[in-house]
Amino acid sequence: EVQLVESGGGLVQPGGSLRLSCTVSGLWFESAAMSWVRQVPGKGLERVAFISTNIRTGGPKIDYLDSVKGRFAISRDDGNSTLYLQMNNLKTEDTAVYYCATRVDCPGDICSAGVGYWGRGTQVTVSS
Repeated sequence: EVQLVESGGGLVQPGGSLRLSCTVSGLWFESAAMSWVRQVPGKGLERVAFISTNIRTGGPKIDYLDSVKGRFAISRDDGNSTLYLQMNNLKTEDTAVYYCATRVDCPGDICSAGVGYWGRGTQVTVSS
């Protein structure tokens, strides 16, 4: 059984930082491209960061949603089957439930809910 478990969410003031973690089991993590996806109530699933496998020549490919570039950093620890998202200079508009996911379909960074494997999510609230 594939399981993805997120942690690290919480309440933070604007300008603050949080680090999300996602532990993965039930699949060969080293071979899995991974994504962080967020959802605001009433809106779609928006991919904020993607990281390919380390198997790729020259290191993993990394992509970010334009609105988080320069503020968020995705990384992976294959030895511990863990995915990370470092979020700095957080803004109120970053408030959402953040999901760790793999094998997803996200054309234009909007993901289909019924495709791939997903964690249960962790709430991030940015508010003063």
